[in-house]
Formats: sequence, structure tokens, C-alpha cells
Amino acid sequence: MNWLLVYEIIYVVVLVLVCLRIIHDTRTHTKTLAYLLLVIFLPAIGIFVYFSFGINYRKRKMYNKKIIEDDKVANELYEKLILYSKNTFDNNHALLESNKELAYMLAKSSKSALASNNSVSVLVNGEIKFAEVVKALEKAKHHIHIEYYIYEDDEIGGIIADILIRKAKEGVDVRFIYDDFGSSSIRKTIAKKLKNAGVGIFPFSKVILIALANRLNYRNHRKIIVIDGTVAFVGGINVSDKYINQPGNTKKLYWRDTHLRIEGPAVHYLQYIFICDWKFCSNEDLPRNDSFFLPHSSFHGTDNKIVQIAASGPDSDIPDILFSQLQAINLATKEILITTPYFIPGESIIDALIVAALGGVAVKLLVPESSDSRFVNAAARSYYGDLLAAGIEIYLYQKGFLHAKTLVTDRKLAIVGTANMDSRSFDLNFEVNALVYDRAIAESLATIFYEDLKDAEKIDLLIWTNRPLYAQLIEKTARLISPLL
Repeated sequence: MNWLLVYEIIYVVVLVLVCLRIIHDTRTHTKTLAYLLLVIFLPAIGIFVYFSFGINYRKRKMYNKKIIEDDKVANELYEKLILYSKNTFDNNHALLESNKELAYMLAKSSKSALASNNSVSVLVNGEIKFAEVVKALEKAKHHIHIEYYIYEDDEIGGIIADILIRKAKEGVDVRFIYDDFGSSSIRKTIAKKLKNAGVGIFPFSKVILIALANRLNYRNHRKIIVIDGTVAFVGGINVSDKYINQPGNTKKLYWRDTHLRIEGPAVHYLQYIFICDWKFCSNEDLPRNDSFFLPHSSFHGTDNKIVQIAASGPDSDIPDILFSQLQAINLATKEILITTPYFIPGESIIDALIVAALGGVAVKLLVPESSDSRFVNAAARSYYGDLLAAGIEIYLYQKGFLHAKTLVTDRKLAIVGTANMDSRSFDLNFEVNALVYDRAIAESLATIFYEDLKDAEKIDLLIWTNRPLYAQLIEKTARLISPLL
């Protein structure tokens, strides 16, 4: 018997079955083609990569962890949420009119209320953010909920941990979720210290060698702090000393990032996200009532900022992060300002930006001169030519590493959060963004954007298109598998 022929037949059958599964299971055609190329041209290795990274093993498991099992109760809450959002819209019609489709979409798809009577502060860089976080944590009376992708065992990590331990001893309920991959440095240090002090602490999904690759693929990239259910922090800044820029320190890499402090009813949805993630991590149901799901008028901030939260992940029926950004771009009529450290957006975002620019909207994109991955950097650059040709201005940040994730449209809407403008944030990571429907906040972030442009270099279309062919070929090759990054 020709065993080699038998092995070849078996392999071809397996390959065909894997290709059929890719075609059936993968949501986007670009990612489908990328995986097909991978398994066909990298025998065995491609199949291993697909089964490690390409399948959402968690989807069914995550839905089993939802915190409202009763469909009748869920529908009643949804009806109340829509009524609350409608009242918010009716009372703020002039401000919300230009983005009403976006607000309605999020209320319908992710059950995220359109919340008014919030105070919102823009926090630029870690040195400002952590000062505000420390002050807020010190005032905690009832509970502290904290959830981070990266929490490092360094000076600022130790300072916050000490406050959490002290608050736990004072009787404050402290709960802590960390990503087991991004926060690996605290597993045997801060995590154990917090647990021994009475802090409830769990990794979002513990990295186990048997399922290593897939667990690394689906990361909790969220950065959320909720204090007493009334004050919250959300944005791009992880807990790490590298985000703190010391005056006069020219040796350390400058980190440019943006965060928000929110006080008011919008905090409830961030609380809801934390409760969902907590149940997944700990399998514990926290005491709750409607106030955990719906904003109410028993407390509010000192201002009337309207905020809505967009959250999505591999357990989402609808990619709300992606759709909210697409809708914001489509609704813009004058100006779109985008800041992102990783720009591998896929065809839908690219097409939306080009259509906006060709329609007369001023579109400006600010990205790092180089990211922390050469491959990601090459894939991102492969998109620049088409954008520049459509009249979109692209700026490369020179001062340090740009890590902020912001989108401002028409000086009316500001989006700040954890999601990069890439396929990983849209499809694989658990992310959260805050949408602020407010002229003052949008103007503030637009001013910050133009200040950042002073430390950036604008790409010239003619120079860009005349780059060496080998450089363009490398970038376009990287782009072929960019949906897998």
C-alpha cells in the first residue's frame, strides 16, 4: 500500500473540511480569504493557526454568563431604556438631532441608554489621569470596581493597590478584574497581595497552556473604574508608570494618551459591563436592581453632558464599536478628526472615510510615526495611499508614542475609549468606548488634536506614491493578512 498517497488523501480531505468551516463560520469576506490563503499555502501550520486564533470558542460560553436570564425581565428593562433614551432626546433635541441615528442604533443594538445630566472631564496623559483616580478612590464609601487590560507591578500600580487594600479594610467592597495576559506581571505579586487583603480579584480568563493560543487571542482590553456607582473612568490609559510623563525627563519615551472622568447616570452602563464581566470571571451574581441597568435621576453630575456607552466583544451579536464609528463617520458633514495608535480598519471604515472626504468633509488622521510592531506598521501604511488620494490628511506623530483612541466629528460628537481602529478591537477584543454628545467636550478634544499636530509630520501624497516599489510591496503583502492581526 502506498502510505504516502493515503496521507495525502487524508490531508486533502481535512484541508477541504477546514476550508468549508472557514467559509461557513467567518463573518467577513476579507478575513475568510486571509484564512483560506493561510491554510492552503502554509500546510498544517495554517490549520493550527486557524484553530488557535480563528474560531470564537467563547461565544456560547459567554452567553451562558449573561446576567439577565429571564427574557421577560430583559424585554421590560429594554422598554424602560428606550423610553428613558427618548425622553433624553426630546429634552435635548437640538444637540442630538445631527447624530440621532447613532444614538438610536446603540440604544437598540446594545441596550445602551442615552444618559443626560453627566459631568465629563477630559484627562490628557497618565500624570493627570492618575492624580484624579487617586482622589476619587480615596473618597470611595461603598464599592470600587476596577477592570484593566494592563496593570503593572510598578510605582503607580503599587500606589493604587495600597489604596484598594486600605479601602477594603475600611469596609468598602473592592472588586478587581485583570486580563491574565496583559497584566501577567501582577499574578504572583499584587494580585496575591490584594486577595490576601480581602479584595475580590479574578483574571478575566486565566491563561492555561492547553488553550493558550485561543485565550491570548480574545483579550479584555477594557479599562474601567467605577466608584460607588456614581463616578467612573474610561479611556486608553492602562495602569503603568510608562504612561506618566515626568517634566524634564527627556530619556523616557513620551506617552500621549486620553482618558475620561464621568460622573452621573452614564456610569450605570459601565457598572453593567463590569457586572457582566465579573459574573464571567467569578461565576458570582452581585445584588442588583433596575438601577444597575437604567440611569435614574437620584444622582447626577454638575453639568448636562449627554453620554452613551458602546461596548462589544467576541460575545456580541453586533459589533457595536465598529458600527458606532461607521455611523459617526457617515453622519459627519464638516470635519472628522481621528487619533489611533493602530490603524488596520478594514474595508468598511476605509470606504466610509473616502466617501466622506470626497463629499467635502475634512478628514484628518493622526497615527504614530511607528507602532510597536513592524508588521502592524507595514499593514497600516498600506492603506495610506488610497486615503491620501481621496484628500484625507494623514499625520505621523513624532514626539513619542501616540496611544490615544479618539474620534471627533463636526465639533458635536466625541468618542474616547479603549478601542483602536483595527480589526482586533472590532472583532476579537472586549472593548468599551464613551460617546459624548456635547460641543464643549468635542471642541476640547479638537483643540487637543490640533495641538498634537504640532508634534506631527504631514504625509505628502507625491512623496508617498514615489516611495520605492519594494517598500510598497512589503506593505501590500502585510495588508493581505491584516484581518488576522
